[in-house]
Amino acid sequence: MAVVAVLVLVITGFAWRSVDSLRSNLATIGGLGLGGTKDGAVDILLVGTDSRTDAHGNPLSQAELDSLRAGEEIASNTDTIILVRVPNDGSSATAISIPRDAYVDVPGIGKSKINAAYGATKETERQKLIEDGESEKTAEKESSQAGREALIKSVANLTGVTVDHYAEIGLLGFVLLTDAVGGVDVCLNAAVDEPLSGAKFPAGEQTLSGPNALSFVRQRHNLPRGDLDRIVRQQVFMASLVREVLSAKTLTSPGKLSQLSAAVKRSVVLDSDWDIIEFATQLQDLAGGKVRFETIPVVDINGMTDYGESIVQVDPKAVRKYVAGLAGQEPAEDDATTSTTPTTMPDIDTSSVTVDVANDSSISGLASSVAATLENEGFGLGDVGNNTGKSVSRSTVFANKSDSKAGQAVAVTLGGLPIESDSSLASGEVRVVLAGDYTSPPSSSSSTGSGGVSDAGTSPTPVEPGPAIDAGNKGPHCVN
Repeated sequence: MAVVAVLVLVITGFAWRSVDSLRSNLATIGGLGLGGTKDGAVDILLVGTDSRTDAHGNPLSQAELDSLRAGEEIASNTDTIILVRVPNDGSSATAISIPRDAYVDVPGIGKSKINAAYGATKETERQKLIEDGESEKTAEKESSQAGREALIKSVANLTGVTVDHYAEIGLLGFVLLTDAVGGVDVCLNAAVDEPLSGAKFPAGEQTLSGPNALSFVRQRHNLPRGDLDRIVRQQVFMASLVREVLSAKTLTSPGKLSQLSAAVKRSVVLDSDWDIIEFATQLQDLAGGKVRFETIPVVDINGMTDYGESIVQVDPKAVRKYVAGLAGQEPAEDDATTSTTPTTMPDIDTSSVTVDVANDSSISGLASSVAATLENEGFGLGDVGNNTGKSVSRSTVFANKSDSKAGQAVAVTLGGLPIESDSSLASGEVRVVLAGDYTSPPSSSSSTGSGGVSDAGTSPTPVEPGPAIDAGNKGPHCVN
């Protein structure tokens, strides 16, 4: 939404007169570890938060809070997570929604719902900073930075892309941008009355103002597919907003353009290395029909962890393959010809193998527990402790060659972990890096768990594909 609003400002005379003001008044953040790898596309992470402040950290007025219909709870949830892939030639754009309850690896936490990456990391870091004597203002700023970094890494691990740019918009921003274009057209298959979100609308086509639009896209209860149908709500709304922003009645209205500019300045946070004006000019020939909205593949919308938490189960390998295909690329994981997953124990003297064990998860004592398992099987131990090297998205055994017998023996002992080659290791040396996905093999006496997905003997809930949505249609898509 923010990018589209800026795009409109750029392709009008109004924008060029106010471009310096827009640049100087946008809220920006740096040091997020973005970019650095070419993967065929510019990848933008768009995040919608439940923030009760504006982009510059100023508290919202009581009247503004009341208009949001979001309650009084102070939250840092990122309930809307969208990865936008723009191929390097700028010919199209695909906005890929990630369900808020997708169960993924989160740095520093382990397995978790992805919408907890930002909030949980932020709160943990905030409390630590306060205990260390930092001021509330400093703790808020630095913990927010930590939360954003954790979310960016979580999305990158899940999708296999390098996130190049970051944009964040709060509840108020959503309302301001919607009102700036005079409301957005939507269409419902049936009337709704859901008090938790404040969604109360008749069936059929209608134009929604900011607060009503917020209720429309926030509803997830009483929908056939729960959060996935809420994602469809968001997608059809964004498609309709794109059409509205690019329409003649917006482009020719100085008042609306001024309101759009003010909304962007107050409500959007961008990474400081992103020249949004230059980027928008590169996309000014992009047709509405080439702006698509999709959702990552889902295995089970009614998944359950082994401790009873409801989740959306996803297969990272399938997600990476799908996302890579949107830019005509092969997923990085599939390109790695040095990765193998052994299933049988090779003929080798385990005492001749020395194993380093590194914990790259937040599971306390995991490295020590795995080291004890290896020692019980006769392996020699090297360094055991927290990971200080490159993070991994899945638990991995590293050996000097992918077909190393030493690596195979360790991998099989630990339940069939994948092996990747590392030429810096000698033939009898192995390094195990444990991520939040690690679970002890069935024969292991270790009781350490990592929040795995339970198997109650039932089949995954089938997930029907959502409707094909783009911004080229003349009218709004009718949805649940």
